[in-house]
Amino acid sequence: MTTQTASIPVEAGPVEAAQTRQRRRFTVSDYYAMADAGILAHTERVELLDGEIIIMAPIGSRHAFCVAWLNGMLVLALAERAIVYVQNPITLDSGSEPQPDIAVVVLRDGYANAHPGPDDVLLLIEVADSTLDADRNEKLPLYARAGIPEIWIVNLRDRRVEVCTEPVDGAYANVRHCAVGDSVAPRHFPDIALPVERIIPA
Repeated sequence: MTTQTASIPVEAGPVEAAQTRQRRRFTVSDYYAMADAGILAHTERVELLDGEIIIMAPIGSRHAFCVAWLNGMLVLALAERAIVYVQNPITLDSGSEPQPDIAVVVLRDGYANAHPGPDDVLLLIEVADSTLDADRNEKLPLYARAGIPEIWIVNLRDRRVEVCTEPVDGAYANVRHCAVGDSVAPRHFPDIALPVERIIPA
């Protein structure tokens, strides 16, 4: 007599379940379609990073003042040489459309029809306090991968500017830390030297 043993299905444990879970990544087109359909509230601050919709952190007063102050200095210094964008989208690729605090882009027509792309960007600036780790570990690699030539992370925590240049294989080969007492100048505009103590409020 042959005995048959019934196999009892075993539920996947947490690790197994995690391995079978899939993420749905969105394109820039999807992102705008969701906004048009009302899925994304127009009052909510979000950005698209590597196919994921990220809710942006609230802007504190120190952050806001630093962005406004930097914007004023750059607009005056770069009049008729470049356009200074403030907290507006930059389209890096089909899956990423971040909103850096400041973007210095080439002076040309056409931005009314499409956001600036990597070839338009001369300098991006992220002002970082609570977002410092995310700016370094999530946004910086995306900027490097897109070939953005220069990024400044204005580190409010430590009162320094982290200047990142020479994008290679998704990372910046050259990173300089400029502290109070130093000055920083955009590579495309070396005649504009901004003291760190003027960029970052005490």
